[in-house]
Amino acid sequence: MSKKYLKLKNYISKKMSMSHIYQPIMLIEILKGNGKANGRDIAKSFLSYDEPQIDYYKKITTQMPFKYLSKHLNEIKRDKQNYYFEDFDLDEDQTKDLIKLCFSKLKKYIEKRGIEKIFKHRKLASGVISGSIRYKVLLRAKSKCESCGISNKEKALEVDHIIPRSKGGKDVLSNFQALCYTCNAQKSNKDDTDFRKIQESYNYRKKDCIFCDITKRKIIKSNELAVAIKDNFPVTKHHCLIIPKRHCSNYFDLYQPEINAISQLIHQIKDDLIKKDKSIEGFNIGNNSGAVAGQTIFHCHIHLIPRRKNDTDNPRGGVRGVIKGKQSY
Repeated sequence: MSKKYLKLKNYISKKMSMSHIYQPIMLIEILKGNGKANGRDIAKSFLSYDEPQIDYYKKITTQMPFKYLSKHLNEIKRDKQNYYFEDFDLDEDQTKDLIKLCFSKLKKYIEKRGIEKIFKHRKLASGVISGSIRYKVLLRAKSKCESCGISNKEKALEVDHIIPRSKGGKDVLSNFQALCYTCNAQKSNKDDTDFRKIQESYNYRKKDCIFCDITKRKIIKSNELAVAIKDNFPVTKHHCLIIPKRHCSNYFDLYQPEINAISQLIHQIKDDLIKKDKSIEGFNIGNNSGAVAGQTIFHCHIHLIPRRKNDTDNPRGGVRGVIKGKQSY
């Protein structure tokens, strides 16, 4: 029996650690090719398992080529699963001739535009984004465009970098947002759209604002758009503040990607604190917006306050206690 076979069998059955689908799929392609497979074939096999990517192109099929083809060709129809020609009666030669014409049109278009330019919007929008990350971004956005709010049932959504990769934006969850293909195309154009101005505003810092310059404070965690630090006057042990990097006066001035980034840090810090401090059994999450609400530093910040049993005589009502006498009910 082949030593190579035994070694491969032992690795696959006993040693292969499955952190993703990639290893077995790559081995399948090499084995199918009698010991050899090129990178393109392996990549295509990965894509066949990438359901969010497939869903994306299924939506593109319906909303772009089918939409326009069906306007000009009454013969092309669709049902729940398929696209088809009604009363299709072409013979083999006619079919081959039309396919040849399509390939000819395709070749001329690619030669004129270049394959890189044709798919530039996909490259700029998403780079190389895994299906799992794409799923998380779309789930977080509730399957709606985070710019115009349109549902993915109406327009296909793309995963976009908030801070462009060309300007140093990272391929991390907090730097992604879901945009419909229209908003994404407008964003990448060199125009004066509001969305482009929003991007530029992420770099805004206000002079003398103590939360715009926290270089002297110990940073607990951070991401593209937000940062977390310890509160200088903690209500309980491990009380911390989550702060948007851009200067904005209150919570209601935040953009949706900033809310996403802040929420991500809150969840991460909560998980870390529970692992570190077993006495923590709950949390208060709070924000003061406006002087009458108790705000003293006019750069938005969210309080994350760990709670423990018996840290107060009567915790009932929680944040209702911001109005004296209204906490208990």
